[in-house]
Amino acid sequence: MKKGFLVAFLILVSSTMLGQEHYPRLTEIVTDNAHIFSSQELDGLRTKLTQFETETTNQLVILTINGLGNETIEEYANVVFNQNQLGQKEKDNGILILFAKSDREVRIEVGYGLEPYITDAVASGIIRNTMIPEFKEENYFEGLDNATNQLIEFLKNPEALEEFKSELESENEMGWGVGIFVAFFLSIFVAAGGFVFYRTYSGVVEAFRGMLIGKLGVLQGVFMVLFQMIPILFSMVFILMPLFFAIEIFDLGMNLEAYTYLLDDFSWAYYLLAGFFGFTLLLAAIKILVKGKEEFQLSLYKSDSTYMRKTFSSSGTHSFGSSSSGGSSSSFSGGGGSSGGGGASGSW
Repeated sequence: MKKGFLVAFLILVSSTMLGQEHYPRLTEIVTDNAHIFSSQELDGLRTKLTQFETETTNQLVILTINGLGNETIEEYANVVFNQNQLGQKEKDNGILILFAKSDREVRIEVGYGLEPYITDAVASGIIRNTMIPEFKEENYFEGLDNATNQLIEFLKNPEALEEFKSELESENEMGWGVGIFVAFFLSIFVAAGGFVFYRTYSGVVEAFRGMLIGKLGVLQGVFMVLFQMIPILFSMVFILMPLFFAIEIFDLGMNLEAYTYLLDDFSWAYYLLAGFFGFTLLLAAIKILVKGKEEFQLSLYKSDSTYMRKTFSSSGTHSFGSSSSGGSSSSFSGGGGSSGGGGASGSW
Protein backbone atom coordinates (compact mmCIF):
# COMPACT_ATOMS: atom_id res chain seq x y z
CA MET A 1 0.00 0.00 0.00
CA LYS A 2 2.80 2.43 0.92
CA LYS A 3 4.62 1.59 -2.31
CA GLY A 4 1.45 2.31 -4.27
CA PHE A 5 1.13 5.74 -2.67
CA LEU A 6 4.82 6.42 -3.35
CA VAL A 7 4.49 5.49 -7.03
CA ALA A 8 1.38 7.66 -7.40
CA PHE A 9 3.18 10.57 -5.73
CA LEU A 10 6.21 10.24 -8.01
CA ILE A 11 3.97 10.12 -11.10
CA LEU A 12 2.14 13.24 -9.97
CA VAL A 13 5.39 15.13 -9.30
CA SER A 14 6.96 14.05 -12.59
CA SER A 15 3.84 14.99 -14.58
CA THR A 16 3.78 18.39 -12.90
CA MET A 17 7.45 18.97 -13.75
CA LEU A 18 6.85 17.89 -17.34
CA GLY A 19 3.91 20.27 -17.54
CA GLN A 20 6.13 23.13 -16.34
CA GLU A 21 8.89 22.21 -18.80
CA HIS A 22 6.36 22.28 -21.62
CA TYR A 23 6.58 26.07 -21.60
CA PRO A 24 10.00 27.49 -22.49
CA ARG A 25 11.91 29.78 -20.16
CA LEU A 26 12.95 32.65 -22.38
CA THR A 27 16.58 33.76 -22.07
CA GLU A 28 16.73 35.57 -25.42
CA ILE A 29 14.53 38.32 -26.80
CA VAL A 30 14.09 36.10 -29.88
CA THR A 31 13.84 32.34 -29.27
CA ASP A 32 13.73 30.28 -32.46
CA ASN A 33 12.79 26.78 -31.34
CA ALA A 34 11.18 26.08 -34.74
CA HIS A 35 14.45 26.92 -36.54
CA ILE A 36 12.87 29.17 -39.17
CA PHE A 37 15.56 31.90 -39.10
CA SER A 38 19.08 31.94 -40.43
CA SER A 39 21.80 33.03 -38.01
CA GLN A 40 21.99 36.41 -39.75
CA GLU A 41 18.20 36.91 -39.53
CA LEU A 42 18.20 35.88 -35.88
CA ASP A 43 21.00 38.34 -34.99
CA GLY A 44 19.23 41.13 -36.87
CA LEU A 45 15.94 40.60 -35.02
CA ARG A 46 17.65 40.42 -31.64
CA THR A 47 19.60 43.60 -32.26
CA LYS A 48 16.51 45.51 -33.40
CA LEU A 49 14.29 44.39 -30.52
CA THR A 50 16.99 44.91 -27.90
CA GLN A 51 17.54 48.45 -29.16
CA PHE A 52 13.78 49.08 -29.02
CA GLU A 53 13.66 47.90 -25.40
CA THR A 54 16.63 50.09 -24.49
CA GLU A 55 14.99 53.16 -26.00
CA THR A 56 11.46 52.66 -24.68
CA THR A 57 11.57 49.91 -21.96
CA ASN A 58 8.89 48.10 -23.99
CA GLN A 59 9.73 44.41 -24.44
CA LEU A 60 8.82 42.98 -27.86
CA VAL A 61 9.62 39.26 -27.77
CA ILE A 62 9.43 36.57 -30.45
CA LEU A 63 9.04 32.85 -29.74
CA THR A 64 8.79 30.24 -32.48
CA ILE A 65 7.81 26.66 -31.68
CA ASN A 66 7.13 23.56 -33.73
CA GLY A 67 3.71 22.76 -32.27
CA LEU A 68 1.19 23.61 -29.57
CA GLY A 69 0.34 20.08 -28.55
CA ASN A 70 -3.21 19.87 -27.21
CA GLU A 71 -3.44 23.56 -26.28
CA THR A 72 -4.86 26.54 -28.08
CA ILE A 73 -2.42 29.23 -29.12
CA GLU A 74 -4.22 31.68 -26.82
CA GLU A 75 -3.65 29.47 -23.77
CA TYR A 76 -0.03 28.76 -24.68
CA ALA A 77 0.86 32.39 -25.34
CA ASN A 78 -0.78 33.62 -22.13
CA VAL A 79 1.08 31.09 -19.96
CA VAL A 80 4.46 31.79 -21.63
CA PHE A 81 3.91 35.54 -21.29
CA ASN A 82 3.01 35.42 -17.58
CA GLN A 83 5.52 32.77 -16.56
CA ASN A 84 8.34 34.80 -18.13
CA GLN A 85 6.85 38.08 -16.83
CA LEU A 86 7.40 39.98 -20.06
CA GLY A 87 7.41 43.75 -19.81
CA GLN A 88 8.31 45.92 -16.83
CA LYS A 89 6.63 45.47 -13.48
CA GLU A 90 3.74 47.90 -12.92
CA LYS A 91 4.06 49.01 -16.57
CA ASP A 92 3.07 45.64 -18.07
CA ASN A 93 4.55 46.85 -21.35
CA GLY A 94 5.42 43.55 -22.98
CA ILE A 95 4.36 42.02 -26.29
CA LEU A 96 4.87 38.39 -27.27
CA ILE A 97 4.67 37.16 -30.85
CA LEU A 98 4.15 33.38 -30.74
CA PHE A 99 4.65 31.47 -34.01
CA ALA A 100 3.58 27.79 -34.16
CA LYS A 101 4.97 26.29 -37.38
CA SER A 102 3.23 22.90 -37.68
CA ASP A 103 -0.10 24.29 -36.45
CA ARG A 104 0.19 27.21 -38.90
CA GLU A 105 -0.93 29.67 -36.24
CA VAL A 106 0.44 32.92 -34.90
CA ARG A 107 -0.57 35.17 -32.01
CA ILE A 108 0.30 38.64 -30.76
CA GLU A 109 -0.11 38.64 -26.96
CA VAL A 110 -0.22 42.14 -25.46
CA GLY A 111 0.49 43.18 -21.87
CA TYR A 112 -2.03 45.20 -19.90
CA GLY A 113 -0.06 48.43 -20.23
CA LEU A 114 0.06 48.39 -24.04
CA GLU A 115 -3.53 47.23 -24.68
CA PRO A 116 -4.78 50.84 -25.12
CA TYR A 117 -2.34 51.21 -28.04
CA ILE A 118 -2.03 47.75 -29.57
CA THR A 119 -5.70 46.88 -29.33
CA ASP A 120 -7.16 43.54 -30.39
CA ALA A 121 -8.21 45.15 -33.67
CA VAL A 122 -4.71 46.51 -34.34
CA ALA A 123 -3.07 43.16 -33.52
CA SER A 124 -5.57 41.36 -35.74
CA GLY A 125 -4.91 43.82 -38.57
CA ILE A 126 -1.15 43.25 -38.37
CA ILE A 127 -1.63 39.50 -38.44
CA ARG A 128 -4.15 39.59 -41.26
CA ASN A 129 -2.46 42.15 -43.53
CA THR A 130 1.24 41.79 -42.76
CA MET A 131 1.95 38.31 -41.45
CA ILE A 132 -0.47 35.90 -43.11
CA PRO A 133 0.30 36.88 -46.77
CA GLU A 134 4.02 36.25 -46.15
CA PHE A 135 3.42 33.06 -44.15
CA LYS A 136 1.37 31.58 -47.00
CA GLU A 137 4.47 31.92 -49.17
CA GLU A 138 6.60 30.44 -46.34
CA ASN A 139 8.37 33.78 -45.93
CA TYR A 140 8.33 33.44 -42.17
CA PHE A 141 11.16 35.87 -41.43
CA GLU A 142 9.70 38.57 -43.67
CA GLY A 143 6.28 38.30 -42.00
CA LEU A 144 7.66 38.51 -38.48
CA ASP A 145 10.24 41.16 -39.32
CA ASN A 146 7.65 43.41 -40.96
CA ALA A 147 5.23 42.89 -38.07
CA THR A 148 7.84 43.93 -35.51
CA ASN A 149 8.63 47.00 -37.63
CA GLN A 150 4.95 47.95 -37.52
CA LEU A 151 4.64 47.42 -33.78
CA ILE A 152 7.74 49.49 -33.11
CA GLU A 153 6.50 52.26 -35.40
CA PHE A 154 3.04 52.31 -33.80
CA LEU A 155 4.44 52.50 -30.27
CA LYS A 156 6.87 55.28 -31.22
CA ASN A 157 4.63 57.25 -33.55
CA PRO A 158 1.03 57.84 -32.36
CA GLU A 159 0.12 59.41 -35.71
CA ALA A 160 1.07 56.23 -37.58
CA LEU A 161 -0.99 54.20 -35.15
CA GLU A 162 -4.06 56.41 -35.63
CA GLU A 163 -3.65 56.23 -39.39
CA PHE A 164 -3.54 52.42 -39.22
CA LYS A 165 -6.66 52.38 -37.04
CA SER A 166 -8.43 54.56 -39.60
CA GLU A 167 -7.47 52.13 -42.36
CA LEU A 168 -8.85 49.23 -40.34
CA GLU A 169 -12.11 51.10 -39.76
CA SER A 170 -12.47 51.77 -43.49
CA GLU A 171 -11.93 48.05 -44.16
CA ASN A 172 -14.73 47.17 -41.77
CA GLU A 173 -17.21 49.75 -43.01
CA MET A 174 -20.39 48.22 -44.40
CA GLY A 175 -22.93 49.65 -46.80
CA TRP A 176 -26.19 51.09 -45.50
CA GLY A 177 -28.13 48.20 -47.04
CA VAL A 178 -26.06 45.60 -45.19
CA GLY A 179 -26.31 47.67 -42.01
CA ILE A 180 -30.12 47.74 -42.21
CA PHE A 181 -30.26 43.99 -42.80
CA VAL A 182 -27.93 43.26 -39.85
CA ALA A 183 -29.89 45.62 -37.58
CA PHE A 184 -33.18 43.98 -38.60
CA PHE A 185 -31.75 40.50 -38.07
CA LEU A 186 -30.46 41.37 -34.59
CA SER A 187 -33.74 43.10 -33.68
CA ILE A 188 -35.60 39.82 -34.28
CA PHE A 189 -33.62 38.19 -31.47
CA VAL A 190 -34.10 41.20 -29.20
CA ALA A 191 -37.86 41.19 -29.84
CA ALA A 192 -38.13 37.44 -29.23
CA GLY A 193 -36.14 37.73 -25.99
CA GLY A 194 -38.19 40.74 -24.90
CA PHE A 195 -41.47 38.89 -25.48
CA VAL A 196 -40.32 35.86 -23.47
CA PHE A 197 -39.01 38.12 -20.70
CA TYR A 198 -42.28 40.09 -20.49
CA ARG A 199 -44.49 36.99 -20.35
CA THR A 200 -42.28 35.23 -17.83
CA TYR A 201 -41.66 38.28 -15.65
CA SER A 202 -45.40 38.96 -15.50
CA GLY A 203 -45.79 35.48 -14.07
CA VAL A 204 -43.09 36.14 -11.48
CA VAL A 205 -44.80 39.37 -10.37
CA GLU A 206 -48.10 37.51 -10.08
CA ALA A 207 -46.42 34.76 -8.04
CA PHE A 208 -45.14 37.37 -5.57
CA ARG A 209 -48.62 38.95 -5.45
CA GLY A 210 -50.18 35.56 -4.76
CA MET A 211 -47.78 34.94 -1.89
CA LEU A 212 -48.40 38.39 -0.41
CA ILE A 213 -52.21 37.91 -0.33
CA GLY A 214 -51.98 34.35 1.01
CA LYS A 215 -53.43 32.59 -2.04
CA LEU A 216 -50.13 31.01 -3.02
CA GLY A 217 -48.13 29.12 -0.42
CA VAL A 218 -44.72 30.67 0.18
CA LEU A 219 -42.83 27.40 -0.32
CA GLN A 220 -44.63 26.61 -3.56
CA GLY A 221 -44.31 30.22 -4.70
CA VAL A 222 -40.56 30.32 -4.10
CA PHE A 223 -40.16 27.12 -6.11
CA MET A 224 -42.23 28.58 -8.97
CA VAL A 225 -40.20 31.81 -8.99
CA LEU A 226 -36.90 29.92 -9.08
CA PHE A 227 -38.20 27.76 -11.92
CA GLN A 228 -39.19 30.89 -13.85
CA MET A 229 -35.66 32.29 -13.59
CA ILE A 230 -34.55 29.78 -16.24
CA PRO A 231 -36.56 31.30 -19.14
CA ILE A 232 -35.81 34.80 -17.81
CA LEU A 233 -32.05 34.18 -18.02
CA PHE A 234 -32.55 32.57 -21.43
CA SER A 235 -34.45 35.63 -22.66
CA MET A 236 -31.72 37.95 -21.36
CA VAL A 237 -29.19 36.13 -23.54
CA PHE A 238 -31.43 36.78 -26.56
CA ILE A 239 -31.65 40.47 -25.61
CA LEU A 240 -28.06 41.22 -24.58
CA MET A 241 -26.02 39.21 -27.08
CA PRO A 242 -27.44 41.03 -30.16
CA LEU A 243 -26.79 44.33 -28.37
CA PHE A 244 -23.15 43.36 -27.80
CA PHE A 245 -22.84 42.39 -31.46
CA ALA A 246 -24.40 45.71 -32.49
CA ILE A 247 -21.88 47.64 -30.36
CA GLU A 248 -18.99 45.85 -32.08
CA ILE A 249 -20.41 45.87 -35.62
CA PHE A 250 -21.65 49.46 -35.71
CA ASP A 251 -18.87 50.87 -33.50
CA LEU A 252 -21.24 52.62 -31.12
CA GLY A 253 -18.37 54.07 -29.09
CA MET A 254 -18.68 51.73 -26.10
CA ASN A 255 -15.49 49.91 -25.10
CA LEU A 256 -16.61 46.49 -23.89
CA GLU A 257 -13.03 45.56 -22.94
CA ALA A 258 -13.23 48.13 -20.14
CA TYR A 259 -15.78 45.90 -18.39
CA THR A 260 -13.82 42.64 -18.51
CA TYR A 261 -12.97 43.14 -14.83
CA LEU A 262 -16.53 42.01 -14.08
CA LEU A 263 -15.48 38.49 -15.08
CA ASP A 264 -12.89 38.42 -12.29
CA ASP A 265 -15.34 39.26 -9.51
CA PHE A 266 -18.97 38.13 -9.64
CA SER A 267 -20.03 39.88 -6.43
CA TRP A 268 -22.00 42.34 -8.58
CA ALA A 269 -24.33 39.46 -9.52
CA TYR A 270 -25.59 39.18 -5.92
CA TYR A 271 -26.52 42.87 -5.87
CA LEU A 272 -28.18 42.49 -9.26
CA LEU A 273 -30.31 39.55 -8.07
CA ALA A 274 -31.19 41.35 -4.84
CA GLY A 275 -32.29 44.38 -6.83
CA PHE A 276 -34.28 42.22 -9.25
CA PHE A 277 -36.25 40.44 -6.53
CA GLY A 278 -36.66 43.62 -4.49
CA PHE A 279 -38.09 45.51 -7.48
CA THR A 280 -40.38 42.58 -8.33
CA LEU A 281 -41.67 42.45 -4.77
CA LEU A 282 -42.32 46.19 -4.91
CA LEU A 283 -44.31 45.83 -8.14
CA ALA A 284 -46.41 43.04 -6.61
CA ALA A 285 -47.16 45.19 -3.53
CA ILE A 286 -48.12 48.16 -5.71
CA LYS A 287 -50.40 45.90 -7.72
CA ILE A 288 -52.20 44.86 -4.51
CA LEU A 289 -52.52 48.44 -3.28
CA VAL A 290 -53.89 49.67 -6.63
CA LYS A 291 -56.65 47.06 -6.65
CA GLY A 292 -57.47 47.87 -3.05
CA LYS A 293 -59.64 44.77 -2.57
CA GLU A 294 -57.03 42.41 -1.09
CA GLU A 295 -55.22 42.26 2.22
CA PHE A 296 -51.62 41.36 2.92
CA GLN A 297 -51.28 37.92 4.50
CA LEU A 298 -48.97 34.96 4.14
CA SER A 299 -49.54 31.22 3.93
CA LEU A 300 -46.53 28.99 4.32
CA TYR A 301 -47.96 25.80 2.76
CA LYS A 302 -51.59 26.25 1.73
CA SER A 303 -52.54 27.55 -1.72
CA ASP A 304 -55.97 28.50 -3.08
CA SER A 305 -56.77 25.88 -5.72
CA THR A 306 -59.24 28.14 -7.55
CA TYR A 307 -56.68 30.96 -7.72
CA MET A 308 -53.99 28.55 -8.90
CA ARG A 309 -56.22 27.10 -11.63
CA LYS A 310 -57.31 30.47 -12.98
CA THR A 311 -53.94 32.20 -12.73
CA PHE A 312 -51.25 29.62 -13.46
CA SER A 313 -53.03 26.96 -15.53
CA SER A 314 -52.11 26.48 -19.19
CA SER A 315 -55.18 28.58 -20.15
CA GLY A 316 -54.48 31.41 -17.70
CA THR A 317 -53.12 34.78 -18.63
CA HIS A 318 -49.92 34.20 -16.65
CA SER A 319 -49.09 30.69 -17.76
CA PHE A 320 -45.67 29.49 -16.71
CA GLY A 321 -45.67 26.82 -19.39
CA SER A 322 -46.27 29.27 -22.20
CA SER A 323 -43.07 31.19 -21.55
CA SER A 324 -40.61 28.39 -20.88
CA SER A 325 -38.12 27.12 -23.38
CA GLY A 326 -35.95 24.08 -24.10
CA GLY A 327 -32.86 23.75 -23.28
CA SER A 328 18.92 39.76 -27.33
CA SER A 329 21.60 38.22 -25.15
CA SER A 330 21.71 35.60 -22.41
CA SER A 331 20.96 38.36 -19.91
CA PHE A 332 17.47 38.89 -21.32
CA SER A 333 14.64 38.34 -18.84
CA GLY A 334 11.14 39.58 -18.20
CA GLY A 335 10.72 42.60 -16.00
CA GLY A 336 7.70 41.44 -14.00
CA GLY A 337 4.91 42.34 -16.42
CA SER A 338 1.73 40.41 -17.10
CA SER A 339 -0.96 39.95 -19.71
CA GLY A 340 -4.68 39.45 -19.29
CA GLY A 341 -5.22 37.79 -22.65
CA GLY A 342 -5.35 40.88 -24.89
CA GLY A 343 -4.19 40.51 -28.47
CA ALA A 344 -5.19 38.52 -31.53
CA SER A 345 -4.54 35.22 -33.29
CA GLY A 346 -4.52 34.06 -36.88
CA SER A 347 -3.86 31.03 -39.07
CA TRP A 348 -2.85 30.40 -42.65
